Amino acid sequence: MADSTTPHQVAIVGCGIIGHTHADTIAARSDATVTALVDVDPAAARALAARLTEAGQPEPAVYGDLAAALAGSDVSLVAICTPSGTHADLAEQALDNKLHVVIEKPLDVDLGRARRLSAAVTRAANHGVLCSVISQHRFDPGSARVADAIRAGRFGQLTSAVATVAWWRSDGYYASAGWRGTWAQDGGGALMNQGVHTVDLLLWFMGRPVEIQAQALRAAHHAIEVEDTVVATLTFENGAVATLHATTAAYPGGRTRIAVHGTQGGAEIEDDVLRRFNADGAEQDLPVEQQANDDTSRQQLSIAGHSRQYADIFDAVSNGVEPGLTVRDGIEALAAVRAVYIASTLQRPVKFLDVLEGRYDDVDVARGIGLPPR
Repeated sequence: MADSTTPHQVAIVGCGIIGHTHADTIAARSDATVTALVDVDPAAARALAARLTEAGQPEPAVYGDLAAALAGSDVSLVAICTPSGTHADLAEQALDNKLHVVIEKPLDVDLGRARRLSAAVTRAANHGVLCSVISQHRFDPGSARVADAIRAGRFGQLTSAVATVAWWRSDGYYASAGWRGTWAQDGGGALMNQGVHTVDLLLWFMGRPVEIQAQALRAAHHAIEVEDTVVATLTFENGAVATLHATTAAYPGGRTRIAVHGTQGGAEIEDDVLRRFNADGAEQDLPVEQQANDDTSRQQLSIAGHSRQYADIFDAVSNGVEPGLTVRDGIEALAAVRAVYIASTLQRPVKFLDVLEGRYDDVDVARGIGLPPR
């Protein structure tokens, strides 16, 4: 493992779309380089290697599995960008080799594996090794401002929140890879894959849920196993309530929005940009950088978010502290998503802590109670 003065040497595992985002993020830094690429598809790894060299980066070595990469290249950090159902096992392998780990969202699709990973993180911490989960929108300026206001009590008593992800995904999107739209590897549909970032922000703003009710269905995409639309209500430990909506059946694709309301103020974030901010009983000016972001594409904002989160991770490595996003945070977001699926499957409210602590681990959400038959 490299020390704090050595450039970070990164192995990217999974060379698809999100692997490109991680590679671009690393390539833009002066203190890090991609030394290894891992993918079961050699063509995908070679294509990403070519992309990096065309950008002026050293050519990374290409491997078919993580073990070969760790044996053949100098690596200090492993970025997991594979299908969601493989995340925890790969991360545990890297941690047991005393390497820092970054896991693309979600942490995994299985809470049992996630808990086992948590134990591996604890073991690795004894060797100064850290693990973080990507939730880059916590690092958006607007999200950070809202979270700071909540922690300072500037919204008064939180009363409610509304979170929605209204996207469109074609049948071709789900057919583009065998793991998409499956319970085993995707772990869910519109909520687990597209909506988990919004779930994470909802929990960051509102705190831990107490009880969740939900309905999930396949409204438009009947060839997939998982849901393409879900609606849930959540109650929180602070007494507030929230509605959560996620869909990939909203042609041609709408907006992502989260609104937080309290007795002295509130805020609305739309497509990662802070659109309204009231605090201390009065309307507040939006920061200049947020106004400037109005003309920035969603993809540019997403890459900027990854860059800010990687900066946090590398600072944590250098200073020997926890990163801003921990495996604990990832487990709570995963448990909230699973609670939604379990509540829909059982057609009754479920307690969040019961899901988090494993009391519903044997519920087969693939039975899909409340989902139309395929």
